[in-house]
Amino acid sequence: MAEHEEKHEESLFEKISEKIKGDSSSSSSDSDDDKPSESSMKAKVFRLFGREKPVHHVLGGGKQADIFLWRNKKVSAGALSVATVIWVLFELFEYHLLTLVCHLLILALALLFLWSNASTFIHKSPPRIPEVQIPKDPVLEFAQALRFEINRALAVLREIASGRDIKKFLSVIAGLWVLSIVGNWCNFLTLLYIVFVLLHTVPVLYEKYEDKVDPFAEKAWHEINKQYAVFDAKVLSKIPRGPLKKKD
Repeated sequence: MAEHEEKHEESLFEKISEKIKGDSSSSSSDSDDDKPSESSMKAKVFRLFGREKPVHHVLGGGKQADIFLWRNKKVSAGALSVATVIWVLFELFEYHLLTLVCHLLILALALLFLWSNASTFIHKSPPRIPEVQIPKDPVLEFAQALRFEINRALAVLREIASGRDIKKFLSVIAGLWVLSIVGNWCNFLTLLYIVFVLLHTVPVLYEKYEDKVDPFAEKAWHEINKQYAVFDAKVLSKIPRGPLKKKD
């Protein structure tokens, strides 16, 4: 009888302890649900240009983003080296595009011609020249993408010229003015090379130090908005706007 009572007390004690543990775990889960999730906290953090996705996704993802972010160092270094060689040939050595293409074709055709005729004397197989054709689908996709971007740019320019958005108008005018100044400093090829180098350096540095860059960008953005609000209240609000769209 005594042993039976002791076992009954032990089982009752175990049930009570399990009940307490279950209540504590449920209360802790409820408290965790009440707390904001880590993802929602991260979503509230200021990111440059208002982005909510990783830098890799902003750059379009895929192979081009891998090249810009140096995921494959050999490919990224190779692309940057080829761009540097092209810039050196055209800018420092003052090579012309047509001259360079003709010289490369002359060299390639001469080597292949000599190799094809000399193979019979040296008892080696002639070179296998592959049949190169431009595929149809990538060309059509590129043309459609280019057409879409041009139409979107024309729509934006039409909206700006209508005079309804002064902020966007001033932003575009300032950008074009800065671009015209840069155009006086260097030619188009040098500008393309500078943009290419920036694409291979700025994104990877920003991805590495984004936690330090974003707070400074947030302060600068707030200050720009503050100054724009003052300028809008004193100047822009007094400028007559273009005709508004009629609602159907």
